[in-house]
Amino acid sequence: MELPNSAEKLLGQAISALGRPDFEQLLFQWLSRCFAIDNTTMLAYFQSKVPEVLFTHAIEKSVHAQLDSHYVPAAYLLDPFHALHVEMKPAGLYRLKDIAPDQFQRNEYFAAYYQRTTLLDEMAYVANPAHGVSVHICLGRDTTSNQKFSARDLQRAERIAPIVCGLIEQRWSELQSSGDYSDEEVVDRLIVSMKTEHDVGLTPRQAEIALLILRGHSSVSIGLRLGISGQTVKVFRKQLYRKCRISSQAELFSLLMPLLSAHA
Repeated sequence: MELPNSAEKLLGQAISALGRPDFEQLLFQWLSRCFAIDNTTMLAYFQSKVPEVLFTHAIEKSVHAQLDSHYVPAAYLLDPFHALHVEMKPAGLYRLKDIAPDQFQRNEYFAAYYQRTTLLDEMAYVANPAHGVSVHICLGRDTTSNQKFSARDLQRAERIAPIVCGLIEQRWSELQSSGDYSDEEVVDRLIVSMKTEHDVGLTPRQAEIALLILRGHSSVSIGLRLGISGQTVKVFRKQLYRKCRISSQAELFSLLMPLLSAHA
């Protein structure tokens, strides 16, 4: 039986292991002692290259089944947690349900990738240990427990956030990133690829809206982000679908994801 102060003991072990390969495992053990966690994904986001997976753990293998094959090559560009990196949000704890676009659970990325992980709830500690680098300690609940995080879990997680973020900054301070991330560059790549691969000429606005649709934004949400009316967004959306000769978001996802993967 573990003693009442076992969490403090595990934290001490993690701190002592900051320069060792077993740090991530000890960090996860400490966090798991603070509140129940089914899985973790620790990864670093950069400005102009794909993410780096630092550590994973899950009982349910579906959680990470597509991590290397789908998420890292391109799907991360649609992920709400990557958006935190792009927007350079301050260090802290973030819950997926609080940061996701308004139609995230209805979009094709959620159905094609996220839902297959069996994740029911997810939150992440986010910190910026170096210029152009953010490291996320993603903690999830999946079908292993079949329960979302409770209010008490979230309170505990929030209370230790300064400690976790401080450890992230110490552990991964030597990571480096160059260049600048830009949605405009992603949009430009889509335009070029659509012309080259499918002989479809998208305008910058149409490609921009296509990317936001894939991320799970509604017409109203897209309009607010772009400073145009939701009705105008609907017009652009109809033009986009007509040009691409498609009629659904699922078809748009199938059409564009290979292009994102090829140039990520």
